[in-house]
Amino acid sequence: MRDTTTNPVLRVAPAAPAEAAAYFRASLAFHADVSDVAAALADDGDPGFVLVDTRSTESWDQGHIPGAVHLPTALVPEQAGRLLDPAVPVVTYCWGPGCNGATRAALALAELGHQVKEMLGGFEYWVREGFAYETGQGTERHSADPLTAPVVAADCGC
Repeated sequence: MRDTTTNPVLRVAPAAPAEAAAYFRASLAFHADVSDVAAALADDGDPGFVLVDTRSTESWDQGHIPGAVHLPTALVPEQAGRLLDPAVPVVTYCWGPGCNGATRAALALAELGHQVKEMLGGFEYWVREGFAYETGQGTERHSADPLTAPVVAADCGC
């Protein structure tokens, strides 16, 4: 048997399979993947949620996801009631993995009674995966980053 006291990965033992399944099931209730959000928005009709950009006005002006509602995190308490229907689930996003604005906005929205998920990767990964975004000059799209959206058709298991 391997000594797990010095192994940085196994120093704390992995959870039991049932506990791990419960954790990962719960995680999916709180998070949405950029590709899944893009697919839902690409379908004709109502995606069943409202996408909320939680960044500043300056960031919104640099580029945002088409169809998103602009609601900066700090303004959620005073403006959510005017901009969002509490009966419609919300998906929040901010800049990217290094930004917790979407998390803070999701918390504020949940405290106001909204069903909410956070889009993992934020605007950064939206752009990196090659999806179109809007700016003051029109719609733009960058080539997909092969590290996030492989060009070769392959099943990543996502």
